[in-house]
Amino acid sequence: MLAEKFTRYLEGLKREHRIPVALELWNGQRVELDDAPRVRLKMNSLGAARLLMNPTLGNLAEAYVEGAIDLDGPIADIVGIADQLAETSTTTAQGSGPSGWFGRHTRGTDRKAIQYHYDVSNEFYASWLDPRMVYSCAYFRSGAEDLATAQADKLGLVCRKLKLLPEERLLDIGCGWGAMVIHAASHYGVRAVGVTLSEKQFELASQRVRSAGLQDRIEIRLQDYRDVADGPYDKISSIGMFEHVGLKNLGKYFEIVSSLLREGGVAMNHGITASDTESRAVGRGVGEFIDRYVFPDGELPHVSLAIRELSAAGLELVDAESLRRHYALTCGHWSRRFEQALPKLTELVGERQARIWRIYLAGCALGFSRQWMNIYQLLVVKSGAETAGLPLTRDYMYDR
Repeated sequence: MLAEKFTRYLEGLKREHRIPVALELWNGQRVELDDAPRVRLKMNSLGAARLLMNPTLGNLAEAYVEGAIDLDGPIADIVGIADQLAETSTTTAQGSGPSGWFGRHTRGTDRKAIQYHYDVSNEFYASWLDPRMVYSCAYFRSGAEDLATAQADKLGLVCRKLKLLPEERLLDIGCGWGAMVIHAASHYGVRAVGVTLSEKQFELASQRVRSAGLQDRIEIRLQDYRDVADGPYDKISSIGMFEHVGLKNLGKYFEIVSSLLREGGVAMNHGITASDTESRAVGRGVGEFIDRYVFPDGELPHVSLAIRELSAAGLELVDAESLRRHYALTCGHWSRRFEQALPKLTELVGERQARIWRIYLAGCALGFSRQWMNIYQLLVVKSGAETAGLPLTRDYMYDR
């Protein structure tokens, strides 16, 4: 019965949609939904038919990760064709928020979530990130730059927006492998503290600081941002971190940033935001997939919610810039580099984990290009711009 129903479904799909995919069924039969298929989708059992008759991007990705289907073809084509299949679905999965793995944003659950994502291995990330291992949106002046150049330009942009000055104290919340604090100390002469919950990031960032000879200017801590107690700081950066904070803790997060910032100090929050004004998860099942497989307990606020909460915490927004198109380009670079290193990465983390990351990175490139989510740099001051020493215009941000 299911097999007959699926056959009729495929006939209608081919007649009405013409999707460039060839399906290899569980019984060896091949069905091409277009005359020039770019992707091969192999169904490993009849049970996969139920999924394909009402697909979402999330459950197609899950089926691939769990081995119910196999996919062959360029990864960008695979994700694009999965999106075409999802558009035929009668289910419109908006997403109500992540299901959660570990609870909700205690120090212990946040540490577990961060370690799950970032402690895969340093070699894993080094295989597809730029040499500085900057795991956040790059900045492209033309779009033709290589990834390393665009990431260096992003670090420079953040430093200029903060208007870093020699001997100022900089706190970098979620410092990753140390790229921001090393750039800020070596180019602007600041004294920096970087905090992370990832043990592997802490180890490599500390090693990189020593290799750069900057131990007298940079301290890397394995520490929760909520436990930083040695403020005030002149400047604070938070790059790609507040996605892990949680919607209910967003106000508290900005209160802590404000409490750690001196009067007239400047802070930069660089983070992914929801396109949905209600801060619901990315639709089409994408949010659920990311929460289950990639970023447990991650939640994206709409930029309006972030602005409301930072304002309530005594911070004044002085500049907001969307880098959505830049992140589409960044994820495209990451995805291509991941594909080039796929045999090595599969050996490092196994077939299932490699499949998760293949789909995730290519899917993010598609998602940012389609405006499913956004990313903003929000520049704020404490006690008003007139006390922050910032110029009246934005010209200073782009003078290199």
